[in-house]
Amino acid sequence: MTPTLVRHHRYADSSAPADAGHRARDWAEIQERMLAPLYEAVYERLEAGTGTRMLSLGCGSGLALLIAASRGARVTGVDSDRERLALARERLAPGPGHDTGRAHRPARLLDRVPTAVPDGEAPYNLLTAFQPIGCADGDSEGLAPALASAVPLAVRGATVVLAGWGPPERCATAPVLRVAARLTESARVPRSGAGWRPALRDDLEEVAARAGLKPDGSGRVSCPFGYADVDSAVRGLLSTGLFDTAIRATDRTQVEKEVAEALHPHQRPDGTVWMPNVFRYLVCVT
Repeated sequence: MTPTLVRHHRYADSSAPADAGHRARDWAEIQERMLAPLYEAVYERLEAGTGTRMLSLGCGSGLALLIAASRGARVTGVDSDRERLALARERLAPGPGHDTGRAHRPARLLDRVPTAVPDGEAPYNLLTAFQPIGCADGDSEGLAPALASAVPLAVRGATVVLAGWGPPERCATAPVLRVAARLTESARVPRSGAGWRPALRDDLEEVAARAGLKPDGSGRVSCPFGYADVDSAVRGLLSTGLFDTAIRATDRTQVEKEVAEALHPHQRPDGTVWMPNVFRYLVCVT
């Protein structure tokens, strides 16, 4: 699976705040697929398949789970965003006539890390945290505690994968994300959320150290962001939550306008938007 130019999306009223349901669907329909090369590269490296029992932290609307399940893995996803989780349930629901016996267990989707492995099931042997960290203040703060809760559910020596943004100079999207910091600072209001910051070299290693994990390799993956037009790009990027602080500091219409202007250098003659990016992943063991 590779990223594709998603279909055109337009706002009915660009000044109206996006409700949680619309934003979650923007994430699922526009933005989440941009990370598919990351998921696939990790699964290929780890040879994920029928013997894989995966617990995914921050599973979003379930694309990474779907790809793992298509390889034969048994998957459990956790996400605090109930709207995204509802979309994941739609994606991963067994179809009519699907065998839900022991060999074909459907995905488990939860709004918090479970306290125990379900009766009759083996512990997890793969923990993932694919939501990229390293480009927003405090975006890793909740990850180490979540990992601390999840590790006891895994076998000894289980694999843990963390993901993050690559160096800003390798990410064409970085200047667009800087819009969030600039608008917040120009409004002269204290940051009350995850404002943009450049990714640092050891972001993932620091999380691993706090969670008591042992690094065991890393990799970089090209994840270009491709959109059918600027409107789709704006919706996709705002669905990440990285512009929430700027929206609170100014207003949604201004943020949309400034993001659209920042996207112009990446717009091609046919109107599509294309931004090459590199993401990192860190493989650890418990």
